[in-house]
Amino acid sequence: MDKKRTDPRAASPRPRDRGRATRHRLIEVTARLCRERSGAEVSVAEIANAAGVFPNQVTYHFGSKDSLLVHAAFLGLLHDARRIERIGRQAPDAATFRRNIARAVLAMPSLPSVTRALAAGISRPELAPVVDDHLQLLFRQSERFVSRLMESRGWRARRPLNVEARTFWSAALGAVLLVRAGAHGTAGDLDLEGTLTIHDEPDRA
Repeated sequence: MDKKRTDPRAASPRPRDRGRATRHRLIEVTARLCRERSGAEVSVAEIANAAGVFPNQVTYHFGSKDSLLVHAAFLGLLHDARRIERIGRQAPDAATFRRNIARAVLAMPSLPSVTRALAAGISRPELAPVVDDHLQLLFRQSERFVSRLMESRGWRARRPLNVEARTFWSAALGAVLLVRAGAHGTAGDLDLEGTLTIHDEPDRA
């Protein structure tokens, strides 16, 4: 019986697909290294070696190491945010939801990397659009999650959900920025739970 012949062009990925795969692998590897190093500096050579690519591919795909670090930081944050959503879905009532979400967010391992990304967006204007794109994605993801949860539980919020998401994350990220800038204090000094207005009690007239 004749063997089925395969078009070699179909068997091998196209250059564009290979480029996307390399780009994604670099982001994933960098996010993992940043998480494992817990805030310590990671070199381009270390990233390239862990990803199995040449160091110049970092600049080819991202323009700079700082740009790659921004992408990796927010990838880690989005992964953490999905874990936070699981914690939120387990809450039996709105008060427990607010308390558990606030505690879990301040303990997220990705926060130090994200604060460095925010600082990079301030010091390097060309990275500001990258930071903003990732923040908008975070806000939208959080808004969708809360909207679905509120609808399924019959909960309400005392302000628009887009404002709720922005206010909450601005407070959380701002708190970590203050600590990294040298401000003294602990998580107990911040009422992050109080930035959430989600409730399950009937609204008073």
